[in-house]
Parts: sequence; structure tokens; C-alpha cells
Amino acid sequence: MTAKMSYADVEVGTELPAQRFPVTRATLVQYAGASGDFNPIHWNERFAKEVGLPDVIAHGMFTMAEAIRVVTDWVGDPGAVVEYGVRFTRPVVVPDDDKGAVIEVSGKIAAKLDDDTVRVDLTATSAGQKVLGASRAVVRLA
Repeated sequence: MTAKMSYADVEVGTELPAQRFPVTRATLVQYAGASGDFNPIHWNERFAKEVGLPDVIAHGMFTMAEAIRVVTDWVGDPGAVVEYGVRFTRPVVVPDDDKGAVIEVSGKIAAKLDDDTVRVDLTATSAGQKVLGASRAVVRLA
């Protein structure tokens, strides 16, 4: 695949389409099975509360993966992501109800770099609180 977005067509400040990602307890169980991360803080409410959490929380790597989807969907090629990193600031708390939680992610071109690459800064929140800090991706454009 090749990136669908052209370096010449973007400017610093260009906003990527924001997205909302629902997360339920079932989502966490599926992710645990795929990742092999069966830490009980991600599925056992009693255990999560015993260790001081407000409830079951989403896996950090799951949250990180959902956030980068804003970039990969926009650019049209997951292979265009050259670099990606975040700082985990708050957990995504996932209640045991029909709604679960929602991770809301937006992104903006923060810098045009060399070799047809751009730096995208992401903002990820859940329940009105920032859940990822210093969330940045370097992406190679067409």
C-alpha cells in the first residue's frame, strides 16, 4: 500500500478527522485473548478495585492502538507510520454496563519534516479526561 495523502497537500494545522472508539468489557476480553494479556485489572472488577483502581481499565496498548487508527485511516496505509509513541496519563475506565467507555481521538499536523514526513500530534480522551499524553506519530506521505 501507499499513503493516499500527499505531502504537498497538507499544512501545519491540518486536522485529521476525529473518531470515537467504543470499549466494552467484551472488547477487553477479546483484546486479552488476542494479546495474551490476561492481567485481572482488565476484566475482574473486584481485583481492580482491590489494587486501587476505580473499576476495570482498558489495556494501555489497546488504547494506544485505537488512537493511531485516526492516523492510519487518514493516511490510508498503516505502513506509512514511521514512528509512534505516547505517554499513558490516565486509564480508560470501562464500567460493566451496556455502554462501556468511549475513547475520543483527534489529530493535527504539528510539523512538516524531511523526506515527505509529517508529525501528527494526537489527543485522546475518555470521560472528559486526557488518557494519552505526548501522543505523536511521524508519517511518510505520498
